Amino acid sequence: MAAALQGIRVLDLARVFAAPAATQVLGDLGADVIKVEEPTRGDEARYFGTSNDPGDEPNAASPPFVALNRNKRSIAIDLSTAAGRNAVTRMAALSDVLIHNFRPGAMERWGLGYESLRAANPGLIYGEFFAYGREGPLAHIGANDLALQAHSGLMSLTGEPDRPPVRCGSAIIDLHASLALVVAILAALLNRERTGEGQIVETSLLRSSSHLVNYFYGEYWSQGIIRTRMGTANHLSVPNQVFPSADGSVVIIAPSDEMWERLANALDRERLNRPEFATMGQRQRRRDEVIDALSAVTRTMTSRTLVERLGAAKVNVANVNSIGEAAEDAQLAAIGGVVEFEMNGRAMKAVASPFVMEGTPTVVTRPPPNLGAHTDEVLTELGFSESEVAQLRAQGAFGAAGAKRSSA
Repeated sequence: MAAALQGIRVLDLARVFAAPAATQVLGDLGADVIKVEEPTRGDEARYFGTSNDPGDEPNAASPPFVALNRNKRSIAIDLSTAAGRNAVTRMAALSDVLIHNFRPGAMERWGLGYESLRAANPGLIYGEFFAYGREGPLAHIGANDLALQAHSGLMSLTGEPDRPPVRCGSAIIDLHASLALVVAILAALLNRERTGEGQIVETSLLRSSSHLVNYFYGEYWSQGIIRTRMGTANHLSVPNQVFPSADGSVVIIAPSDEMWERLANALDRERLNRPEFATMGQRQRRRDEVIDALSAVTRTMTSRTLVERLGAAKVNVANVNSIGEAAEDAQLAAIGGVVEFEMNGRAMKAVASPFVMEGTPTVVTRPPPNLGAHTDEVLTELGFSESEVAQLRAQGAFGAAGAKRSSA
């Protein structure tokens, strides 16, 4: 069965988190993703969370790198050399999609901007990923997920009311933006089928972060309201937060009057099914009383009992799992949310792409690659002769050493 993007070639000049997450999804969909890495150290994410320094171990693969780089082939190209840039130009002429996350202007300075490349490949989809966007007073500033959690106001909403702001536990802006870029690229490929023309598609951490808090912005623009931290609670309804159990914590959300009644009947009708808690408006006005009353009940029950009773009553409920509990949860495995592969002789697991396609399912055909493992292989496939590859190596296009690397 052909994959959805079989036959699509993606030239991936991205590194770290957000853009590599996007190219991994394209690879899961069947695209041939060619990851261009700096020869000495490769993608910086290879070393994130480890004690290795960049360049210490050419085949380094940290957990973040493994999580974001399957279904790719790695070639080592030094973009600081004219030979390296010329090789990438030639590869771009034979690619369907190019993705980068360098700062605004960097690709143009290297002669790899969209206008330069489209002359030889009018159908090229040119994906750009920036921190704050290409234009504007902050466009020249680099940033990461945490910086945009702060800039966007998301951090001001995260944490306890009487404590300083905190970061979200995961790089949610990076990963959200990666899917935005995938959507734009797929739409551009569809448009190319109709018109034959490629185009620039762009996203940024700023666009992603503002999208994540869009209804907070809307509330501010329409009503002048500025929300602040509420811990795990939510201003939209009560109850809608974490509650203590006898052996841990659970999340309980019961926004409608009907669901609140089912909750009260399932847990403690006498203490919870009270006239002053009967309507949404009353529960909002008596938020503290509702939370105190419900907490007094949940503390007497185990998390498992709460999940079972409220789940059976069709009330939104979830155990607050540790990472280990969530990763090993049977439900995640049941929906195909975990993929397995072998990498450098080790059995590995990773989270699957966040969707299912029955007709053209995603597949894992390659583990995350060793640095530069496929340089000669890819260039040969793209029509570089043996003598041309040797000349590129002599000109330093593959780094100072220019050595061939073992495949993965």
